[in-house]
Amino acid sequence: MSDRPFRILGLQQIAIGGLDLAALSNLWVDVLGVQKTGDYTSESENVREDILTLGSGAHAVEIDLMQPLDPESRPKVHDPALNHIGLWVDDLPAAVEWLSDQGMRFTPGGIRPGAAGHDIVFVHPKASDELPLSGEGVLIELVQAPQDVIDQLG
Repeated sequence: MSDRPFRILGLQQIAIGGLDLAALSNLWVDVLGVQKTGDYTSESENVREDILTLGSGAHAVEIDLMQPLDPESRPKVHDPALNHIGLWVDDLPAAVEWLSDQGMRFTPGGIRPGAAGHDIVFVHPKASDELPLSGEGVLIELVQAPQDVIDQLG
């Protein structure tokens, strides 16, 4: 797989879900002191979230605290509690094309804008008969790195 036309540059985010966003925020913001930098709500993604930032510059890691709008609907952003990790990618379209050619299974929705404004796509946590590559039990978000992150981490 040495002909890979993209590079994973670093950790972009971790996403933690729960049924009580106030309790999650209390732990991460009030008790641990991580700075809240935004919020996001999406009915189609069944989520209300607080966006936190740990660190700065290209080395900043986003921590998304997520509560489902409807705990009975999908996606179940609270199950599992460590919902997904996000990885900076220097060329997201090339990554998706190449990984698709290798048999990678992605979640529905394709490349789209994410909560933080960067283009994203999700690697499905489970393979299928037709698509044998997956996140091996982990939902992985691939995030298009902005040029300043590429310059610093690339």
